[in-house]
Amino acid sequence: MTRHVVITGASSGIGAACARAFAALGDRLSLGARRSERLRLVAPAAFCSELDVTVPSSVEAFVHAAIAANGPIDVLVNNAGLARGVEKIAEGTGEAWREMIETNVLGLLEVTRRVLPRMIERKHGHIVVIGSVAGHKAYVGGGVYCGSKRALQPICEAIRMETLGHDIRVTSVDPGLVETEFSVVRFRGDQPRADKVYAGTRPLYAEDVAECVVWAAGRPAHVNIDTIVVMPTDQASPQMVHRTS
Repeated sequence: MTRHVVITGASSGIGAACARAFAALGDRLSLGARRSERLRLVAPAAFCSELDVTVPSSVEAFVHAAIAANGPIDVLVNNAGLARGVEKIAEGTGEAWREMIETNVLGLLEVTRRVLPRMIERKHGHIVVIGSVAGHKAYVGGGVYCGSKRALQPICEAIRMETLGHDIRVTSVDPGLVETEFSVVRFRGDQPRADKVYAGTRPLYAEDVAECVVWAAGRPAHVNIDTIVVMPTDQASPQMVHRTS
């Protein structure tokens, strides 16, 4: 039986890889992203729409349109998120902090609160959250980003407790170093600086994370995968990375 899978931030990176992986299984897809013009290139057969998770009206319109196009939502992949800059707490201006918290935390909540009640009513659904190892261990210059990802852990725990008995599954997939546009976004388009993040090491690729998501979503209905922490072999912590050069 095919599923209706909704993926936020699906225009590139992990979100796009998840879309391709679910599409290969024949699932019905609803994809949202701010760069909506890129979505058709990811999955031509999917329902695609502009989505800014920081704008409640955008979230409301997207969820309603997705349901109208593909029916009730079976799997929600909360992927939209970002890091911005490497400000230390004492040096921050607050602008980047607000952007990260509004996207990574409030954005996820805005989408989830519009999807979850329908899942509870149907007694069926799976909420997948793309977290980060940064949510497990802080590092210099990443305090607020790490805090935004740490916040997702108790949110997932609360959803599991609040939906107990309604056959709702909740999974957090928390990757380490993944070579995507993540660092380009963090450094505001500075490609050479972003390239240095992955230089001399073997990072994960978006497809590696998507494989974890699809695997978790494919378990039998009575099996809930709570948390998957996946890192490259060359990484031991957010800041401990083996490099050959």
